Amino acid sequence: MAFPGEIYARAGDYLAGYRQALSDAWQSVDQDAANRAADLLETTISGGHTVFACGNGGSAAISNHLLCDFLKGVQTDTPLRPRVISLANSIELITAIANDIAYEDVFAYQLRTLARPGDVLITISASGNSENIVRAVRWARDNSVGSIALTGFDGGRSAGLADVNLHVQASNLRHCRGCAPIADAHPRPIHEATRDAARDDPPAPLLTSDRDRNGSGGWRRGWDSNP
Repeated sequence: MAFPGEIYARAGDYLAGYRQALSDAWQSVDQDAANRAADLLETTISGGHTVFACGNGGSAAISNHLLCDFLKGVQTDTPLRPRVISLANSIELITAIANDIAYEDVFAYQLRTLARPGDVLITISASGNSENIVRAVRWARDNSVGSIALTGFDGGRSAGLADVNLHVQASNLRHCRGCAPIADAHPRPIHEATRDAARDDPPAPLLTSDRDRNGSGGWRRGWDSNP
């Protein structure tokens, strides 16, 4: 599946074609792989271990977005307390490692310090062949850290190294990487996995028990930002 496969005369026609391409990409993700990824994440979170995520470019943005999905989305109204770290989050640390050691080691180097057996690594790479991603997955495999690879194209090397490969069947990133079906489809399996991790946990009051402006007591939900 490649997009765009033709020149569109109108913006609306492009939108319709892209919407279909995105739907096809999303439906190509293997359900059994999604179940295995959800089970791995649930085991990691319930065991008090840490979820790491990493990616380059737009995939780094997805990695950082996982912090919201897990830290905010999963624990709100549940007793779960996921520990999540995006290895793409500190530009200072990334550039220090890249400048002094090698860009290929920016993620694996962090894992050596932070990760422990029983943790899990989520990598996001359309090609699956970015060297810093491959090295991170290989380090995880060699050090008893679970791994979930989100890939496109043919999956690349990281697909074969990871414990679970969530593969999006799409093959074209031209024109706009951030708007490509692969990049847009990659967050969805993780969104669903986080929902799955929280589905069996009963609602619980979280975060704040502050009195409201009227002086009355009671819980105020952490996700309610209204005054």
